[in-house]
Amino acid sequence: MDAQSIRQKFNNYFINKNHEKINSSSLIPENDPTLLFANAGMNQFKDYFTGNAIPKNKRAVTIQKCVRAGGKHNDLENVGLTSRHHTFFEMLGNFSFGNYFKKEAIFFAWDFLTNELNIPEKKLFVTVHHSDNEAYDIWTNIIGINKDNIFRKGDKDNFWEMGEFGPCGPCSEIFYDYGKEHADKKLSLNKDQDFIDDECRYIEIWNLVFMQFEKTPEGKFDLPKPSIDTGTGLER
Repeated sequence: MDAQSIRQKFNNYFINKNHEKINSSSLIPENDPTLLFANAGMNQFKDYFTGNAIPKNKRAVTIQKCVRAGGKHNDLENVGLTSRHHTFFEMLGNFSFGNYFKKEAIFFAWDFLTNELNIPEKKLFVTVHHSDNEAYDIWTNIIGINKDNIFRKGDKDNFWEMGEFGPCGPCSEIFYDYGKEHADKKLSLNKDQDFIDDECRYIEIWNLVFMQFEKTPEGKFDLPKPSIDTGTGLER
């Protein structure tokens, strides 16, 4: 399957789920002094998450052009050292602005990967924030993922922030298993690591961000309505 086929499948899947197709924003964000470059699909929707603007459609799908060469999500130091880090890339994303939340977002991602792209379920692993019992229950009791294939992680891995300030929240990531032949033979696990931390064998392909908070210079506050921000790197 080529890249254009994946783009079309992604757009069509979410358009059929009543998401409005929105064009990629400029790489230079408009009216946002917190960012030099667009670093995620949600940047252009920040005001929808915070309640400062009202969207025409509470569901959106985009293919966003992104640059990560500095700031919080800085991939520059890893470019050339891994097969998955790039300064410029396309981020596929589906969004809910107070319309649906964890259950639907998790279902959409799993359904697209396993039914639209035909990725075998046994090749997929999941992480959730260590405090997010709701997401854990959805994955295990509704989706039916094996409990051995789901891991609880802390803020470093499973709490997403667009920058120092802005909308943020716990997240759930989906990983693909390349196979044991790709395992990092030099990896030495310690008590703070899981086998999924082997970046040679397992690659994160989808991030489901459960937007619940906004960070400001004054502190962290609840968003008006829980929302969804997802991202899956096209090149991955």
